[in-house]
Amino acid sequence: MYRNLISFSSKNSNLLGLYKPHVSFSFSLFCSSSERDRLNSRISLSDYLLHKHQFSPETVSKVSSPVRYLINPERSDSILLFLKETGFSKTHLEQLIKHYPRVLSANLDHTIKPKIKIFQDLGFSSTDIVEIISADPWILMRSADNQLGPSILALKSVLGSNVDVSRVLKISGWFLKHDLGKTMMPNIEFMKSCGIRQSQMIKYVYNFPRFFLHKPETIKEFVKRVDEFGIDRSSKTFLHAIRAISSMTVENWQLKLEVFRGLGLSENDIVSVFRRAPQVFAVSVRKIKAGTQVLLGTRNLDISFIINHPNLLIFSVEKRLKPRLQVLKILESKNLLLKKPSLTTICKISDKKFFEKFVRPFSNEVGKMYTPNVVS
Repeated sequence: MYRNLISFSSKNSNLLGLYKPHVSFSFSLFCSSSERDRLNSRISLSDYLLHKHQFSPETVSKVSSPVRYLINPERSDSILLFLKETGFSKTHLEQLIKHYPRVLSANLDHTIKPKIKIFQDLGFSSTDIVEIISADPWILMRSADNQLGPSILALKSVLGSNVDVSRVLKISGWFLKHDLGKTMMPNIEFMKSCGIRQSQMIKYVYNFPRFFLHKPETIKEFVKRVDEFGIDRSSKTFLHAIRAISSMTVENWQLKLEVFRGLGLSENDIVSVFRRAPQVFAVSVRKIKAGTQVLLGTRNLDISFIINHPNLLIFSVEKRLKPRLQVLKILESKNLLLKKPSLTTICKISDKKFFEKFVRPFSNEVGKMYTPNVVS
């Protein structure tokens, strides 16, 4: 038993300043008096946050950690003080600790400071550093020289500025968990060789960031499948098609094909739909069926309308299609429109333009049933 305990303690000599009760009881049987004093001086993590640093009860209650005690609160004090001096507000600190309480036991000089310094050396503002790290504190656990620095530089080489890198990292800090030199960078270079413009890919970094983290050989396979549909590589649709293919398994792809067949589309019709609006294939089966039903029921249209305007299926059924088509139905039933608008115009124009043209002038008739600024 003694040998086993010694083996355990040697493997766990650095408990990162955090204490687990059941471990301490066994370990303290054989530790020195000074070590026992240190263990006895431990402090509850919740008490430490709530009483010593006045974190809100709401935040403390949401701190999820398997560790209940700190055995080195002085280290935690130094970490919090440094973060405050770096620019972290009370709100940012609560957000950081709530998501990653183990940061309180990290090594300040070897773990935290080097990560902050990388951002500072690369010219990021204090505000951006704070917002990026508090949104995803796991960043502080990355290797500074081998992972964090190279990944930030890779993003900057694509996006062009610290402002744009910050914008991405504030919503997708997990980008820095990946080796971008082995995923994103070769994928972007390959897609450039296919004729895809970098400006289009940059938009995708913001909207579909995980798309670029596929293995390069996988992206090449997606491109091969898209080429089989005969989509021009120089068209904007080409990248949309690659992303649509990448968003589903082969089984889900077959399911989407069956859905379109069930709606009455021939194989040629399906190819036509994919060429016109490949994004539709990334839409859920439920949404495809609901959108088709709503659109075809508006003016007694047939399936050829969907084949010619498949991009309308991308819009939200409940937040865009139904409310707008209901307004159109009321206006047409009361002969309030001098010219009958096309269904594509009704669905595609911005919410602001729709409101100004079809709602505001007829507020007595439709004002109560239509809410402006609907998110589409």
